[in-house]
Amino acid sequence: MTLAFIPSPAHGVVHLGPIPLRAYAFCIIIGVFVAVWLGNKRWIARGGRSGTVADIAVWAVPFGLVGGRLYHVITDYELYFSEGRDWVDAFKIWEGGLGIWGAIALGAVGAWIGCRRRGIPLPAYADAIAPAIAIAQAIGRWGNWFNQELYGKPTDLPWALKITSSADGRVPGTYHPTFLYESLWCIGVALLVIWADRRFRLGHGRAFALYVAAYCVGRFWIEYMRVDDAHHILGLRLNDWTAMGVFLLAVIYIVISAKIRPGREAIVEPGAGDEDTDTDTAKAKGDDAVPRDEAEGKAEDGAARDDAESTEAAEDEAAGKDEANGEAGATKAGKS
Repeated sequence: MTLAFIPSPAHGVVHLGPIPLRAYAFCIIIGVFVAVWLGNKRWIARGGRSGTVADIAVWAVPFGLVGGRLYHVITDYELYFSEGRDWVDAFKIWEGGLGIWGAIALGAVGAWIGCRRRGIPLPAYADAIAPAIAIAQAIGRWGNWFNQELYGKPTDLPWALKITSSADGRVPGTYHPTFLYESLWCIGVALLVIWADRRFRLGHGRAFALYVAAYCVGRFWIEYMRVDDAHHILGLRLNDWTAMGVFLLAVIYIVISAKIRPGREAIVEPGAGDEDTDTDTAKAKGDDAVPRDEAEGKAEDGAARDDAESTEAAEDEAAGKDEANGEAGATKAGKS
């Protein structure tokens, strides 16, 4: 008998009149906003402009949502295209079903387009947003809690997740909360990347590759615990094989990149450093600093005044000499 457990929400949607407000969608939206905020702070710290992350996210997020949905539909096609299923459900993204592998892959294409339009190197941008993506995943996983999906094997642990729905083949009971495991793992991955990036000054895409590798490690054992239907290859779930393959690619990239391009990019966004320098100079002068043209005008006026004063002094000196010479001549004539 389970004495303690994590309850599941009775409903994952609230209706505001005729408009349904779905918790799954809200979790994704909140995750995106938090990711843009954190990514923007890291991008500015790397030497970029404020707002650039949001501008590129306009391209990356839609591409990522489409990619995530495509991966899910392709790998679980029987949920939408088998007998008795309605293929229109494949477009109902609000009901759940996003594959992180497709989201990252196609999201990278959108980010590449945005970076290319701004003249920004994609690896530098990816390094800045890597921990932000992990945080977004951690928040987004709570959407699965509202939908009572993606749980693990039965358990009577105090933190077991209680499933009450019997829809789509679910069996009410208490199970491992794999959504919670992955959410906590993603937070740990974000902290790991932030620490490693500060400690080793990762650049040229290595911070992003570290995020990918660390996430894959957690996804492998969490995926192994899940009991929802999935395609198996040689006894392992498809996502386990995907996690292993992507992990190897990420590690290989880190090793090769460190040899070919050590260190970190000196400039991540053209012109950003010049703006910062101008701003810092203005701040150093104070709020009363005068414009350059006005300062030059004042300098010219000062120089003119100096010249006039010098001329007047020279004339006075010459007049004084003439007067002295006159007096000297008169004195000599008197003596004679």
